[in-house]
Amino acid sequence: MEANGEAHKRSFDGVESPVPADHENERIERLRRTMYSRSLSGQIKDKPRRPLEPIEPAVGEEWIREEPTLPTQMIAPRGISAMRHAMHWTMGAAFMFFLGAAGFFGYFFFFGAGSTPASPGNIDILISGPLQIQSGEVTELQIAVVNKNRAALELADLVIKYPDGTRSPTDLATNLKDQRTPLGTIEPGGRRQGTVMAVFSGIEGNRATINVELEYRLQNSSAIFVSKTEYHVTFASSPLTLAVEGNNETISGQPVEFIVTVASNADAPVKDVLLTGSLPFGFILQSSDPTPVEGAKGTLFALGDLNPGQKKTVLIRGTLSGESGDERVFRFTAGTRKDAATKEITASLAEYAHHLTVSRPFLGLDIAVNRDEGGQASVAPDDIVNVTLSWQNNLTTMIRDAVVVARLSGIEIDGATVRSTDGFYRSSDRVVLWDKTTNPVLGSIASGARGVVAFSFKMPSSEELKDVRDPRVTISVNAAGRRISETGVPESLQTSAVETVRLASDLQLIAQGLYYGNPLGSSGPMPPKAGTETTYGIVLSITNTTNEVRDAKVRALLPPYARWIGVFAPSSAKLTFNQQDSSFTWDVGTVAPGVGVNGSAPKQVAIVVGITPSTSQIGQQPALIRNIQLTGTDVSTGAGVQRAAKDVNTNITGDPGFSPANASVVR
Repeated sequence: MEANGEAHKRSFDGVESPVPADHENERIERLRRTMYSRSLSGQIKDKPRRPLEPIEPAVGEEWIREEPTLPTQMIAPRGISAMRHAMHWTMGAAFMFFLGAAGFFGYFFFFGAGSTPASPGNIDILISGPLQIQSGEVTELQIAVVNKNRAALELADLVIKYPDGTRSPTDLATNLKDQRTPLGTIEPGGRRQGTVMAVFSGIEGNRATINVELEYRLQNSSAIFVSKTEYHVTFASSPLTLAVEGNNETISGQPVEFIVTVASNADAPVKDVLLTGSLPFGFILQSSDPTPVEGAKGTLFALGDLNPGQKKTVLIRGTLSGESGDERVFRFTAGTRKDAATKEITASLAEYAHHLTVSRPFLGLDIAVNRDEGGQASVAPDDIVNVTLSWQNNLTTMIRDAVVVARLSGIEIDGATVRSTDGFYRSSDRVVLWDKTTNPVLGSIASGARGVVAFSFKMPSSEELKDVRDPRVTISVNAAGRRISETGVPESLQTSAVETVRLASDLQLIAQGLYYGNPLGSSGPMPPKAGTETTYGIVLSITNTTNEVRDAKVRALLPPYARWIGVFAPSSAKLTFNQQDSSFTWDVGTVAPGVGVNGSAPKQVAIVVGITPSTSQIGQQPALIRNIQLTGTDVSTGAGVQRAAKDVNTNITGDPGFSPANASVVR
């Protein structure tokens, strides 16, 4: 239908003519009744359709062209796919959020705080006060409690738990650990507030935590419920300060001294102040002033009360050992304790860490005894001992006015035997001294410079040492000097070295031939006769002066013309004879100090040998035994001991009744 409400119809010749609107509506109404009538619907017949007339294209064929093939993947499908994925993720996230929210609210209303008439989450504990406080001064805190529950809080108590070291503002000697304030019943929507005051103590820069709790009950319930909160403050200053005076650099084994000063910054007295020191590994405390608290763990000093502005010091002395380059940290803490019976700091008020570096000796020292460097030297009685001291400046700066002192201790040394070309021996205290007056080089030693000083002395004789056990001489060398002062480095420097000279035991072996005085008896002609056997006695004697000798053995050889008789005394002696090389061994064992000295009996054994001289030995004095050797170990020095005795021949001088005329072989 057109806008003017008229219908159009096509005439047989294809020309349209207007049809009245009422007539057209009547035709539609008749058709509708026919379609819905049971008796007339069967009479409706389809009209045959007219065939469509072909329409000639208005554009020529030459206009037609082949279009290019489009790619299989277009931009539009990719964008649609991304939108679909994003929509899926959005719907999934929304679904998970819905489940989480449903679970949270379900738990809250059925099992959580929402299921009870009063919940700690609905109680506000509001604390207002300074975020930075002065340690040792009174601090005020405003605390308010608001009940947002629909039930009343009965028997409510406000509990404040203070950090260690907190004290009451009315009594600074009393520790304030916690404070309980009854608030009664707090009605729904009710509010309680008040002010608390305390004196907090802590180290500058540290934080302190105040725990505030509200304990309450609910109507018809005996359970106690708690709502908690915390309040943090930072200490802007400390009531005590610590300062340590001491070197930042030292040498291993050198004495170390610290002066620890504790000062009060508080406006009121600080009661019962303690100082504790955590001393590092390698430090040995030798003395302190005052002395440490007895029975306390570690090093604890009781300083008593400190008034405002008052200072107290602690002097600590000791020695530190370590390798060059090691750093040691001395940690000091000052504070207070909760009562006089406590032997530790319960509230730390000041801390200080002092670093100390172990450096190389400023003047390196090496000691050589008889050109033997290091270890323990061993010399014999009456020996001349040559001592060489080598030094070197290990600093990067010059050393001025250096002094080297070598002290002799131990057994007495004859001062007249001490010699030094560039030093001075001071007999009053037995030291050899070198300085710029005896050696100008020591007046100014450049960085890296080296030098040598030397001296010598003579060891006592065996007779002088016969009553001395384990004799030794200790050479202690100390050096001192000055350098240009550096920050934290001492101007006066010291170093030391020690060498011990041990005296080897004067072990002696003597072999004596006997014929007339042979305790085991002798036979045969005297003088010895060619072709005829003559037996002799051989006595071996061992004496020892000072040090014990262990595993001592004597070994000797018999010549080809000599025969081992097999007779010896004492019978307990451990003697063995080897037929292969004609040697015999006496296993002496341990030779105690003092054997054969001052009238005591020596270690002895007597054996019998027989010789049958040849005619080729007529007029000669053939050997009875030879190559007599004593070996053992000096217990004191740890060194091996070896002694030899002269060969024993037929010229047995010392045998009572023997004449030198009977020493040679006769026909």
